Amino acid sequence: MKSREKKRGNAADGLHHRAKQTTSALTQGLERIPDQLGYLVISEDGVLASAGELENDEHTAGVIMQMMRTACRFRLQGAAEPPFKRMSVMLEDYVYTVTVSGQKVFVVKRQNNQREPVVV
Repeated sequence: MKSREKKRGNAADGLHHRAKQTTSALTQGLERIPDQLGYLVISEDGVLASAGELENDEHTAGVIMQMMRTACRFRLQGAAEPPFKRMSVMLEDYVYTVTVSGQKVFVVKRQNNQREPVVV
């Protein structure tokens, strides 16, 4: 009985280890972006990975995916590719950089350091 439980445990550990490796492969570049406050990796099925201020942020993921779907409606006639590969959403304090690669959407949240010039 114990050997069966151990085998099941090892199989589950193996699946968990492979999932962890896949997730780290998805996010290794995102974690190295300077000044990033958080990130999301999204597919049509939902959030694949997240960290920082965007960790488990399903709402932001949904909003970003809706923006992507809307932007993809603006395809050039006859073009198979989406009309863009990267989109920036600039707010007063933050910038969300959204990149499409394959079937995945990568979102990075950074501090917005660009301020409008002050007119005196």
